[in-house]
Amino acid sequence: MRMNGPRLSTNSRNSNVDRLNRDGPELVMSRWRFSHLLLAPHRLAFFMAAVMLATSALWWAALLLARALPWPLSPVVAAPLMHALLMSLGTMPLFFVGFLYTAGPKWLKLPAVSARSLLPALATVMTGWALAWIGLHWQLRMAAAGMSLVALGWTTLSLRFAHMVWCSRVSDKLHTSLASAACLVGAGVMWWVTLALVFDATPLLRTGIQMGIWWFLAPIFVVVSHRMVPFFSASIIESLDAWRPNWVLVIMLGTLLFEGLVSVVDLWWWPLPPALRWLQAGVEAPLALLMLGLALRWGFIQSLKIRLLAMLHGGFVWLGVALALNAVSHGLMATSGDTVSLGLAPLHAMTMGYLGCTMFAMVTRISTGHGGRKESADNLVWSLYWVLQAAVVLRVSAVMLEAVSQTLTLAAVAAWCVVMLGWALRYGGWFGTPRPDGRNG
Repeated sequence: MRMNGPRLSTNSRNSNVDRLNRDGPELVMSRWRFSHLLLAPHRLAFFMAAVMLATSALWWAALLLARALPWPLSPVVAAPLMHALLMSLGTMPLFFVGFLYTAGPKWLKLPAVSARSLLPALATVMTGWALAWIGLHWQLRMAAAGMSLVALGWTTLSLRFAHMVWCSRVSDKLHTSLASAACLVGAGVMWWVTLALVFDATPLLRTGIQMGIWWFLAPIFVVVSHRMVPFFSASIIESLDAWRPNWVLVIMLGTLLFEGLVSVVDLWWWPLPPALRWLQAGVEAPLALLMLGLALRWGFIQSLKIRLLAMLHGGFVWLGVALALNAVSHGLMATSGDTVSLGLAPLHAMTMGYLGCTMFAMVTRISTGHGGRKESADNLVWSLYWVLQAAVVLRVSAVMLEAVSQTLTLAAVAAWCVVMLGWALRYGGWFGTPRPDGRNG
């Protein structure tokens, strides 16, 4: 049967696409549907991660503001530990799911993964964090129960990705195998944190957080950086080549293993002898120079002309800066008997700087490229990125300038909230709406 009526020409469809991009969030959000999150793994996982990230930012800002007023709070787990746990294991793994289950099948030459098939495990993780969040404030058993759900959901996701790597017949599985191994380490860390909450063992909780940062989160970022930064650079700037020898990756991962080991030893054996502090500084200083040199080799200067590439390179530079700050801090500790250091400045340079900025750049690229939009950073994203850089600088400076530490910390948190809320609203709207080019995914 032939249906009579007006037909939509190609020009009309293109006009509607242009109008969708031009009219902004009002038109986009009017078409937002939960079902659209199930169109691709990155949509579902990134949306959940954005919710966690924005909520965590607001929660931490409220907690610091309450402490500054002062408005006494007495959570069952110390606020700094909650902050470290939620900002690390609470947000980054969800971004990993979106990236690994989007890029992973292509790297492994396997069929695409259905977002719907990931929903049960991701829902388990999100439910677990909701319970854990409440429990960390008021009831430790609830926190442990919630964390066990998080660990269960993440273990399921990690084992599934490991099975994908195992089943793949591609010749080069180095990066996917290493990422899978780090995910499995992350599963072990989450079960470790669960036991720490069950037994109310603060030293174990601190140890789990450090292992999570250095042996789970950072290794995945390093693996992705080693594979993608030179690839993106060479694909956009013709004068560069995709130079990424495996020995560089081995050194990068060895660096993280060393830093994690030192961080754990610090928790259980303090103060360390000066000789060991000098050993730390002696290892970290040349590694910092190597990472900064690698950033130059991968085209950091050339990338400044291209916003999205500059964002990715800017995150990697923070890895070298974090190692340099660690070297200075450990040198100070060696000469002062562990009484003088840079405190948490190196750790924030690592987490907010390297992990945060790299995440911001990578997720932006995936969200545009797989969302049917031009792979670029528009004025909004570019501005948010520089606010993020300012937040990192403020937070690192707050540790070194004690006289204005609280003011700088609050300013850093405010900047962080602006970035994460703005980012979450922008891309949260995209994830729940159809691609403007009309294609699937």
